Amino acid sequence: MLLTEKFKDTNIILASQSPRRKELLAGLGLSFSTISLDIDETFDRDIYKAEKITELLSAKKAQAYTAIQPNDLIITSDTTVWVDGESLEKAENREEAYEMIKKLSGKTHSVYTSVTIRTINKEKTFSDETLVTFSDLSDEEIYFYIDNYKPYDKAGAYGVQEWIGYIGVENMNGSYFNVMGLPTHKLYQELKNL
Repeated sequence: MLLTEKFKDTNIILASQSPRRKELLAGLGLSFSTISLDIDETFDRDIYKAEKITELLSAKKAQAYTAIQPNDLIITSDTTVWVDGESLEKAENREEAYEMIKKLSGKTHSVYTSVTIRTINKEKTFSDETLVTFSDLSDEEIYFYIDNYKPYDKAGAYGVQEWIGYIGVENMNGSYFNVMGLPTHKLYQELKNL
């Protein structure tokens, strides 16, 4: 059974204001609404590493939706960039964005995205990893990207679908959509199995 048929009477709610996640979920052919959830995104950096960070935050977002109804299906997600044992989340300013992209230049890093699917009586969190290799980027290229694309709402201060992805990504092992913020192939399978 296609997902459009399976969930035709379900109120699917994407708890994200990310335009990329909205576009990717819409690409699965599903009708949904969006909400914004504010949660405390701090975590113990000694305990939580790599995909454990995104799993924690995605599940926290799902639990923050307290108005869940019997017909609701909540989808939450979180993405981080992991390089040299460090998690790169969103940059606060131009210099922080520069420092993040400089750390990625000429290296391979992991992009982890975790998704939580929650109904009134079920909850499941799953993750995906994509390895991304950047070429060596000059300071001029990095600042051009930051100044023209303002990537302050993106993990690791970059969007693979933007100019920097076109000129800087040498290799990718895994899902492109995962790097954009939603592993659509895994989400589709999990929704089929729900």
